[in-house]
Amino acid sequence: MEKVTPRTLSGFMELLPERQVLFDKMVEALRASYALYGFTPLDTPLIESSEVLLAKGGGETEKQIYRFTKGDSDLSLRFDLTVPLAKYVALHGNDLTFPFRRYQIGKVYRGERAQRGRFREFYQADIDVIGDGTLDIINEAEIPSIIYRCFDTLGLKRFVIRVNNRKVLNGLFELLGVGGKAGDVMRTIDKLDKLGREKVLGLLENDVGVPEDVARRIVDIITCQDTGADPIEKLGEYRGRNAAFDLGLEELATVTKYMSAFGVPETHFTVDLTIARGLDYYTGTVYETAMLDHPEIGSICSGGRYDNLAGYYTDRKLPGVGISIGLTRLFFVLEDQGYLNGALLTAPADVLILPMTEDRAPAIALATMMRQEGLRVQVYSENKKFKAKVSYADKLKIPFAVFLGEDEISQDLVTVKDMATGAQTTASAAMVTAAVKAKISGLREGAPVKEPQK
Repeated sequence: MEKVTPRTLSGFMELLPERQVLFDKMVEALRASYALYGFTPLDTPLIESSEVLLAKGGGETEKQIYRFTKGDSDLSLRFDLTVPLAKYVALHGNDLTFPFRRYQIGKVYRGERAQRGRFREFYQADIDVIGDGTLDIINEAEIPSIIYRCFDTLGLKRFVIRVNNRKVLNGLFELLGVGGKAGDVMRTIDKLDKLGREKVLGLLENDVGVPEDVARRIVDIITCQDTGADPIEKLGEYRGRNAAFDLGLEELATVTKYMSAFGVPETHFTVDLTIARGLDYYTGTVYETAMLDHPEIGSICSGGRYDNLAGYYTDRKLPGVGISIGLTRLFFVLEDQGYLNGALLTAPADVLILPMTEDRAPAIALATMMRQEGLRVQVYSENKKFKAKVSYADKLKIPFAVFLGEDEISQDLVTVKDMATGAQTTASAAMVTAAVKAKISGLREGAPVKEPQK
């Protein structure tokens, strides 16, 4: 039979065991952080009816989606977690309690061109708060505290949460006479970080059709923090000339006021008027999070406020606010930049028991007892030489190996070897188990990310 060359499709990530453990620890840290804020877990199907999934599709979405037929069914793989959430809330709205707070961590699929750091299959980690008819601004102030806790728990310390408000931008463009082009203007200024001031000015004038003096005025206002100005004070100069602008400015001031009370240090957030978020459905507060030492990476967490989550499925008004972390991309970036914590325990077991007699019953009984005490235990049952057995533990970085030979069994003792130091001790099973548990608890401590020393 002809052999097929094994390969992984481009744009799909497969990890070796140690890296998979670190990835899973990141997922666990995010789940724990989300749960602290009272979010309930949610899982939606990977496959949906194309009609449902593409209700608000078109453009790039239709081009990138994985779509197929099975019998008479037109099906698609989900391309984000927001559209399935909209369907879920519209479908189950009468059975949910609002505000509905959910988190979801799962795979999504986009058939875009695979390139370094961009994937066709990737995990997203989302949270959303959905209101029924209304949703208080306090929810928009709370979101940055969740972002902060998530990244702090992961082990990242040098990052900043950038906050803006779409009403401020919409109102500003209206009072400057370019309100009819607000969408194009926002999508253009959202490129400031990548393209720079002069190129964005050129695009505003030549592609969007904004007069030169207005374009320069817009860019001067939204980059005022670069000259040391307080953005909210600068915006205050335009108060009273546009209702949407005034409301947005009030919301922005409220969000920043409460962020500190929610536990976000002032060192970790800033008002940044250049943050526009290109997606059209954001209507209020918007967020982007960047690593201070790697601004070239772009946002590692983004989101914002929207007025009507499920308008394509129901007439019920369901406003919300949410964020998304592209977890696969973030993991790739952290690995690429040397941020993963190599000292963290990633072995599949805490203890490897090596039976030294033909009768394996004592080894199995010992493993059962240790597992009941919360230790992860493997029993090595392969017929290999002693050196190969120890090498197995060493390669997997299992911290402790336990030897159980005739002498140990006859004296009701076990011998344990610390694989890191080479030290061996013979004692009762209870004493060895207690000592191993104490050391293992220290090895398990720590975040999956450890920022490189400068």
